[in-house]
Amino acid sequence: MNRYPVWKYIIILITLVVGAIYTLPNFFGEAPAVQVSAGKVTVRVDGNTLSRVETALQAASLTPDRLTQEGTSVWARFDTPDNQLKAKDAIERTLNPDPADPSYIVALNLVPRSPAWLAALNAKPMYLGLDLRGGVHFMLQVDMREAITKRLDTLASDIRLNLREKDVRHGGVSREGNSIEVRARDAATLEAARRVITDSQPDLQLAETQGGEPRLVATFKPPALQKVQTDAVKQNINTLHNRVNELGVAEPVIQQQGADRVVVQLPGVQDTAKAKDILGRTATLEMRLVDESTEGRAAELNNGPVPFGSEKFLLRDGTPVIVKRQVILTGDRLTDAQPGFDSQTQQPKVDLTVDAQGGRVMRDTSRENLRKRMAIILFEKGKGEALTAPVIQAELGTRFQISGSMTTVEANDLALLLRAGSLAAPMEIIEERTIGPSLGADNISKGFKSVTWGFVAIVLFMMVYYHLFGVFSSIALTFNLLLLVAILSMLQATLTLPGIAAVALTLGMAIDANVLINERIREELRGGASPQAAIHAGYDRAWATILDSNVTSLIAGLALLAFGSGPVRGFAVVHCIGILTSMFSAVFFSRGLVNWWYGRQKKLKMVSIGTVWRPENDNKLADGSSTAG
Repeated sequence: MNRYPVWKYIIILITLVVGAIYTLPNFFGEAPAVQVSAGKVTVRVDGNTLSRVETALQAASLTPDRLTQEGTSVWARFDTPDNQLKAKDAIERTLNPDPADPSYIVALNLVPRSPAWLAALNAKPMYLGLDLRGGVHFMLQVDMREAITKRLDTLASDIRLNLREKDVRHGGVSREGNSIEVRARDAATLEAARRVITDSQPDLQLAETQGGEPRLVATFKPPALQKVQTDAVKQNINTLHNRVNELGVAEPVIQQQGADRVVVQLPGVQDTAKAKDILGRTATLEMRLVDESTEGRAAELNNGPVPFGSEKFLLRDGTPVIVKRQVILTGDRLTDAQPGFDSQTQQPKVDLTVDAQGGRVMRDTSRENLRKRMAIILFEKGKGEALTAPVIQAELGTRFQISGSMTTVEANDLALLLRAGSLAAPMEIIEERTIGPSLGADNISKGFKSVTWGFVAIVLFMMVYYHLFGVFSSIALTFNLLLLVAILSMLQATLTLPGIAAVALTLGMAIDANVLINERIREELRGGASPQAAIHAGYDRAWATILDSNVTSLIAGLALLAFGSGPVRGFAVVHCIGILTSMFSAVFFSRGLVNWWYGRQKKLKMVSIGTVWRPENDNKLADGSSTAG
């Protein structure tokens, strides 16, 4: 009656072993480390970087506990914060000889101390939030005026193109403040321009000025203006995500707050100046024609004076290239960039896709400039670099490719750079604060103490009140806590103070299921059932009540997860996972313990479940541990 088949015990054993393995990394703590990552999108972190870091540490007589390259960063782990700071200075001097133009970001960070065999099993500790681990917090404000200005400049360029395609000879299109002015020689031309703009630009509302030269003034409709502002914040958030993810910061928090503000939290990063560098690493892409004039070629080949209306940039190999100032296309028009291989030459290439307006510009430009070069310029921190300057081989459209003398790695890197995007509008840091690791350690200590003391109090109560069944319940509660931590670690969830509060709440809710089961077994014993029958009926009949109570709690947790944000979502994640693990441990696992202990006894006379009230004994109490079924 009360026996589990072998396969159920195998499931319990496997769950126990997996839970223990993935919980272990959380007990090793974190080590101070120095993280080296690219300070420019054109700089790569590779084996050569690792060698340079190792040489710099040897010259400074510093021996790291571990020196590895992981993803796009080099990590040097140390035993003490003092060695961490010395290593940072030594690496900085080696990799960034010019502090005014750093090629690498050398930042202080914290990394897990987990042994290599756990890392090989991909067993990692939970991420700790800013309130537990320490780190930096920024509040940034988006310059909405600049976002609107950039969008109006783009629309002005589109209007010029539309009017030229429709053969409307206007007197000029220019942006004036927060509006676009279209001038015409007569009323008929102005009316033709109105029709073209109305058809092609539905986001704009038009008004005609009275007196003087006929003019149309185009401004954003209120819904379109709101959309421009919303899109600017979203694009900035996406770009910040790309930059921070490249740095390798564990579980950064980048989210919108209000209409024009963005909150950025970087757990584990202690250097505020370096964090600002991370946020400032936003690039702008421009496509321009190469100056093929005699003066331009002379300046490029003989290092002569740059012609008026052109600029000089360096390619990635140091070769100069003279490009015109007029911007053909910006990165805002680029929708995708993927590396690949040319089907004819089998050489690496990069396939580019631009939006419809960008395709029209590229088609017209390429038709007029066949066999000429077009340079792709990357601007970062006010400095420009020419990524490539390929020759236009044919008329281009919304899809075209860049090919030439590049390796597969270079094609992948170029595609990544082109996809990285740029800020839709500048942002200004209006609030910053640093949370030290000591404060985070204090929060962890207090949170763990609260969970520990709550756990101990529950275990003592259960053992005193339910005797051996209380021991079974306490073991199941321990298994539940182990399983919860293991799942959070496997999911690489971020643990915050609200998450620790959810763990404490989960313990209290989890034991409730065992209380229902134990009381149901007592009730069966009071009704005169045999111990084996009481155990069987207790678990079966308590299941419906346990399911109902946990489902309602799960619904509340899912609502918090769906509609909450920030700390509320962190609490909801732990709460929902805790409900599922508590149902598994309280019903499946605890019943396995009871079946293993009592199920083998065919003629069971008594069970140790505390005091059982027997109604037929009038006001006498009988101990369940000495009372037959």
